[in-house]
Amino acid sequence: MSTLETEVTFRKRAEVSQELEAQFRSSSTDFILIQDHRTSKYKSLEQLEAVKQDNETIASCCMSYARSACRMKTLKKRLPIIEWLPKYNRNDAIGDLIAGFTVGLTVIPQGLAYSGVVGLPAESGLYGSFLGCFVYVLLGTCKDNTIGSTAVASLMTYQFAHGSWAHSVLLTFLTGIIEILMAIFKLGCLVEFVSGPVSAGFTSAVSLIVLTSQMKYILGVNGEGGSFLQSWISMLRDIEHLRIWDSCLGFGCLVLLLAIRSLSQLRIGPKEKSERSQLQRVLNEVIKFVGVTRNATVVIGATWVAMHLEANNMNPFRLTGYIPPGLPTVSLPNFTIEAQPGNATAGIPAAPGETFLEMVHSLGYGLVIVPIIALLENVSVCKAFAKDKQIDVSQELFATGVANVATSLVSGYRSNGGLARSAVNNASGCRTNMSNLYIGIIVVLSISYLTEYFYFIPKAVLAAIIISAVVFQVQYQIVVPMWRSKRADLVPGLLAFITCLVLPLEIGIVVAIGANQLFILYHAARPRITLEQLETEHGIKFIKITPDRCLIFPSVEFVRNMVLKSGSKTTLPIVIDCTYIFAADFTAAKVISSMVEDFQQRQQKIIFFNLKPSVVSIFEGLKTKLILCYNTHALSLELLPNASDNLSHSVDSLEAGNCAGDCGSMTSTSTLSLARL
Repeated sequence: MSTLETEVTFRKRAEVSQELEAQFRSSSTDFILIQDHRTSKYKSLEQLEAVKQDNETIASCCMSYARSACRMKTLKKRLPIIEWLPKYNRNDAIGDLIAGFTVGLTVIPQGLAYSGVVGLPAESGLYGSFLGCFVYVLLGTCKDNTIGSTAVASLMTYQFAHGSWAHSVLLTFLTGIIEILMAIFKLGCLVEFVSGPVSAGFTSAVSLIVLTSQMKYILGVNGEGGSFLQSWISMLRDIEHLRIWDSCLGFGCLVLLLAIRSLSQLRIGPKEKSERSQLQRVLNEVIKFVGVTRNATVVIGATWVAMHLEANNMNPFRLTGYIPPGLPTVSLPNFTIEAQPGNATAGIPAAPGETFLEMVHSLGYGLVIVPIIALLENVSVCKAFAKDKQIDVSQELFATGVANVATSLVSGYRSNGGLARSAVNNASGCRTNMSNLYIGIIVVLSISYLTEYFYFIPKAVLAAIIISAVVFQVQYQIVVPMWRSKRADLVPGLLAFITCLVLPLEIGIVVAIGANQLFILYHAARPRITLEQLETEHGIKFIKITPDRCLIFPSVEFVRNMVLKSGSKTTLPIVIDCTYIFAADFTAAKVISSMVEDFQQRQQKIIFFNLKPSVVSIFEGLKTKLILCYNTHALSLELLPNASDNLSHSVDSLEAGNCAGDCGSMTSTSTLSLARL
């Protein structure tokens, strides 16, 4: 603090020896004014030079963008494999191979299982689980992230495509294009408008909806319905057709999967790895491997039993059925659907055709909601494993967008980064993105050579695999911390959870996000305002008012009413501490201008302390006459004494006295404020 400012001391009411600078610095310590800001007539040469440079920048922005796009730094940022591939070594290859093989054994049964969530044939899940992995090797930024079928992606695809393969592939293609455009225009910030409570409520609701959709395969009953409640009502009505053997197999596999998951977290020997014997280390690695490959282990065991029973004509289970062998052909999605004639003898109704616009119209809000939810899911995976690394949201958008466009070319449906699958990848020791290459190779080999065995996989087992995965995505554990931290955050979280369960998913998430934005607007419209009556050592009293945030249109009326209410109860000068007012808009400038006129009419002085130059320029546009002050010396020795000497003086005359008759539309009594050291 400067010696000049430390000499100016204030007191609150009757208490002396309180520094005014300390009173104001209790609100802020981070603003340093180094330049006078008056009217446009007195703008500094630096400001004029800045305007000139802005004009030159606009003219040369295209050339600058072109030059930056051709730099090696930009190329490495957009093609991350160039950065890490030259450093790739044998240890990296071994770690990625083991992780890729392990995750591949998880991806295959998950791909088959999630196809049932989408309402598509089992092979569609496999088609969407390999080409996206290859793309992510080139473009991905998170080594642990894996691209494939997820519960959220599968359910969202079903909600908007309604079990149509053509619509599912087109949704994948179009949302991939939209993600690429979002990356180009840097719209990854949209994910910031979905708060943590809303995301948790949505994820929990999706988990229960997916769990419900798989219960019909375990129980062997019909479970049609567009929402959580409708599905349960449909299953309860058809409970008389319960299939005992499917239920026993499904629940038995579910218990086994959960038991293996729990046992895999046990460790033999001391907690410190260095203190374990060689045998203990080997046993721990075996337990860990069994835990991460539990899905494949259960599927292989159940498939072997089903094959044996089928060979003896004793199979009581519903099986996956025929899956065409070989890789799918590469082609563009169907942009139109041809009309199909019906067959009255077989009872098959005629299927009407659809144009491209009709198909897009049927996808509806999915073209907007699916990319945002996918971004939220991918970013959450990257954050979970980023540690101290920065996340390039735009690059992740671009990578997943290109991955989904590529997936649509092989008739696959929507794929995202999955947290559970990525956790397995991390636990298996992946070193780089190359693990995705090995995952894709495992899936390609399974499609090429193992499809004849996939026929015998019981549907109840696949349902148990999905349920064992999504049941841990119900985020009940955040309720207690949220209750202790800020209970109001529970409202949007519970609203997202309930609306997504009761209403169709797309409507539920829109309602939850909209309600959350209303909370934000209400918070912005009701700033916290501190009122204090201060007194200088010379006995001059004044009212200090401190808003705690920017002046924008939702809040400015509230601030105006508070200031007018405080000013109407006294004839003392009003000092508004503008330290926290970093921005304003036209509506705020207009309302503040009206408020200043009210104070001028009743000849009561209002002083704006520490108003940012950027905000001053907004008020200049309306030619509002403000009294500005930027340090306590001027406030105590110039402005406040003038206000107390003769309250009948007009504000214009005070400005004329301070500025020698030539101040324009603004008055600035000081141009220097030093930071406290």
